[in-house]
Order: sequence, then structure tokens, then C-alpha cells
Amino acid sequence: MSETGMATRISPLQKALWWAQDYVYAAVCQVEGMLSRVQPGSFHQGHRDPVVIIPGVYENWQFMLPLIQTIHDAGHPVHVVTVLQRNKLDVPVAARLVAQHLEEAGLQGAAIVAHSKGGLIGKYTMLNLDPEQRIDRMITVCTPFSGSRYAKYMLLPSLRIFSPRNALTLQLAREETINSKITSIYGPFDPHIPEGSVLPGATNIELPVAGHFRILGEPETARIIVEQLTPGKP
Repeated sequence: MSETGMATRISPLQKALWWAQDYVYAAVCQVEGMLSRVQPGSFHQGHRDPVVIIPGVYENWQFMLPLIQTIHDAGHPVHVVTVLQRNKLDVPVAARLVAQHLEEAGLQGAAIVAHSKGGLIGKYTMLNLDPEQRIDRMITVCTPFSGSRYAKYMLLPSLRIFSPRNALTLQLAREETINSKITSIYGPFDPHIPEGSVLPGATNIELPVAGHFRILGEPETARIIVEQLTPGKP
């Protein structure tokens, strides 16, 4: 694990292998999620601070089920915002749904755990929709805080919003007041975010696990997330 980044050069062959492994992992998770019969309410009990899960674009909450289970096993009540469905909504719209869930569930001292686009939604919520300061911190995995240059090649509006030139992406990047409350986790190579996920002023942690999706299933990722959820607590 490193908080300063890895300078090792990566060969094109290694990148291709990581890319393939990444999509195999994503495909398996999508299938397992569709077959899962686990109900979101089954994770609401726990003695530690509550956690709200925000998945990435085209991911339902079940996509992060292994991570949800680990966080819940560590004693945290875990909430998912089911109305996000596959998270294709614009960031401000999705953020309002997250804020609504926080209020309706009466959550205080909550942490957000987010993947990819979910981190942008979480940051927007923290900046603009949390007047009662219900959110204490956020841990993100592979979030495009500075956008992705690949977005310009995407035809779907739900993907083009990740452009580094997108007005909302630029606005969120400029707002650094809450970055100290964010932990950004990422690997040495992300096929979707060549710009990386380093966030100025945040706790930036690079793991030796490449990919945009596969890193979610790594035991070390789960361990660090649980550690970051309860800083200084046994």
C-alpha cells in the first residue's frame, strides 16, 4: 500500500491483461447481483456508524454486495439507496435521492462508501445537500474526481458527463473544502480513468491492484475501507 503513488512503468501487455481481468470480474458481479435474493434491509443493524453505499454508473447496489457484507460484519449498519437503480441519473438528481434517504432514515454521523461515479454523487451531496451535516466522511474507490478523457468517445449522456471539461466535473474539482473528509482508493492502472483518482487534500491510498472494478473485490480494499470508517477506534 502506498499513499504517494507507484512510479513503476507498466507494459501494454500487462495493461491488456489487467483490462481483461477487470471485465471478467465486472461480468461475474453483474450476474451474481441479478441472482441475489438478499434484501437491503438485512444490513440495517449494527453498533458502529452507519454507512451509505453508492455504486458506479450502470451498477446496482448488489454489485458491491461482497464489500457491503464485509462492512456489515465489522459492525456497521449499511444502507443502500435502491431508488438509484442502475445509477444512470444525473449527479445532482442522484445526490438529492441520497440526501433524502439520509433524512428519511434519520442517519447521523454517516459515512459514504462509493465506487466510481458514486464518489461524485457523494461529494455533491456533502457540498450542497447536507445542511445538518449528517455525513461525517466518505471513502471512494476509483472515482474520476478530475474526469476521464475517454468520456468524449462515449455516445451515452450518462457517460459523457465524465469529461474533464464537463461543467459539473470542473465545479466539483474546484471545491476542495471537504476533501479532507474523503479517502480516495485506487490502483496503479485504471482502464477507465487514465487521469487517476488522486484528490488534492484527501487521504489518497494506492493499492497494488489494477483495474476499475476488480479492486472492489480485493480483501485489502475491504480492510482499508473498514479501517477508514472507524479511524482511531478499536
